[in-house]
Amino acid sequence: MTRPIVAVLDYGSGNVHSAVKALDAAGADARLTKDKKLVMEAHGLVVPGVGAFAAVMGALRAERSEELIDRRLAGGRHVLGICVGMQVMFERGVERGVGAEGLGEWPGVVREIEAPVLPHMGWNTVEVGEGSTLFRGIENERFYFVHSNAAQDWSLEVMPPFPQPSVTWATHHSRFIAAVENGPLSATQFHPEKSGEAGITLLKNWIGTLGGATL
Repeated sequence: MTRPIVAVLDYGSGNVHSAVKALDAAGADARLTKDKKLVMEAHGLVVPGVGAFAAVMGALRAERSEELIDRRLAGGRHVLGICVGMQVMFERGVERGVGAEGLGEWPGVVREIEAPVLPHMGWNTVEVGEGSTLFRGIENERFYFVHSNAAQDWSLEVMPPFPQPSVTWATHHSRFIAAVENGPLSATQFHPEKSGEAGITLLKNWIGTLGGATL
């Protein structure tokens, strides 16, 4: 079977080679790229993100990548956001008093977790959302988190016949959203590429939704 092509968006987010390696291990033909045609036409697109919300949004806009993400999703083409790549899918982020507009694919504000110790760094369990595809077979596993901010409320209303999103939660003194599966857009606050076999399985589950025909 042909390996689905997954574009890993290269917009200067830092070292994302571990994500490329993990996607390859999970069965994709992963390609770190800025090429707009490949970003649009790949079977799947991964939006990584490390650092501050505002800086990631600035880098995405500098490359006009937010337009490509929006166009892919409008066409029903799969996108996976990771860590800050998940956070920017929301309307807004506030970090150390500085606010920035996000991509606005989901309503809500990303803000600092209420916890005595930050960042939330290390392994944690999750409360898997109903109907999840990403967590199939790994519902009781631990995943690797490194973050201080997160979305902490979910308010998107989806009307039939569209399926309800699957929202997965985690707790670090307070609850926050650990993953969302909403049609072609999925995202994880944790790093699947740093989460061992459980992370590889999650990526396999996502890749399995993409199809395997060549471009």
